[in-house]
This record gives sequence, C-alpha cells and structure tokens, in this order.
Amino acid sequence: MSINLDARGLACPRPVIATKKALEGIEDGVVIILVDNMAAKENVAKFAIANQCEVAVDEKDGVYSIKIIKGQGKGEEKLPQTPSQDDSVFLITQKTLGHGSSELGEVLINSFFYALLEKEPLPRTIMFINGGVYLTTENSPVLEHIASLSAKGVQILSCGTCLDYYELKDKLAVGGITNMYSIIEEFSSAAKTITL
Repeated sequence: MSINLDARGLACPRPVIATKKALEGIEDGVVIILVDNMAAKENVAKFAIANQCEVAVDEKDGVYSIKIIKGQGKGEEKLPQTPSQDDSVFLITQKTLGHGSSELGEVLINSFFYALLEKEPLPRTIMFINGGVYLTTENSPVLEHIASLSAKGVQILSCGTCLDYYELKDKLAVGGITNMYSIIEEFSSAAKTITL
C-alpha cells in the first residue's frame, strides 16, 4: 500500500500528525509526504525513525519528499538511557531565569546550567520553547554548558516554530529541532517534568 500526503504550507505539528495517522492506518507499506520547510522535514523524519520506519528524503526547489517505509525498515533504535540519567524532562520557556530583573535572570540561568552539569543523575531531555530557544543558538551565554550536557547524553531539543518566529533557525548551535507533538510525547513518557 502507498499513501501520498501533501503537507506543504501546514504549520507545526500538522505534518507530523498527518504522518502519524497515515502510518497508523497501514500494517506495511509506504507513505510519501511533501513538506516545504526544514523543520517539518526533520520532525517528520525523526517521528518515522522513532517508530521503526525506514526514511529517505529528496529535495527539489525547496520541497522535501519524504518516503517512509513501514514494516520493512529497521529504523533507528532509541538510545538506551545511561545510568547517569534519570527519566526527568526539563522545559525551558525563556532565556532568563525567574521574573523581575532581566540582568539578574541572565546570571541565574547561567548558574542554573552550570549547576545542572554537576547534578547526578542528569535529566533525560531538556526542551526549549518560546524565548528559551535563544539559549541553544549562537551567542548564547550558556551554550558551553548546554553543549556539555549534550555531550553527556542529555537530549537537547528546540521548538522549530519558535526558532522560525525569532528567525534563529540558521543559528541553532546545539541539539535538534522538535515540534509540539513530540514535546507532548516527551512529557507523557517522562517520570517527572520540570518547567522553568
């Protein structure tokens, strides 16, 4: 069975949701979905791989054709959680910590990520949304700390819609791009979620 989807022009997370519904409707087969931006391409491919599908992507004139094979592909297995990680997920919603003085908030967010590096066990995932995406991009004052967390196995994810909104997508310096559906999945599967 083969299903063709046209998700060009659809906002996040609609391309992922459309892919999910198409894959749920078949036992084995191929789903080909068209998207017109990098974030949608990455989110759809990541979702398909996480669901044990094989993925191939072609790009022409800014349109990505994503071929997803279900039932025949092995997909990418999820990385096992290391003993030094717990099952918590952090959601960072702004580029400073706390309310009040933004200058103090910058000091506090720097201290937070510095201290988090010393925490055992480390969180499984840290997700950045809204103004928080500034922290994973070039010129972030905490980029070194976040890169160190990533090197220790912490999954770092930034909201693609938020990167687009702040025109930061080409400045992303650490981690991957995610979407609202994946953010909800991360929350649902975590033992503990902490929002800052």
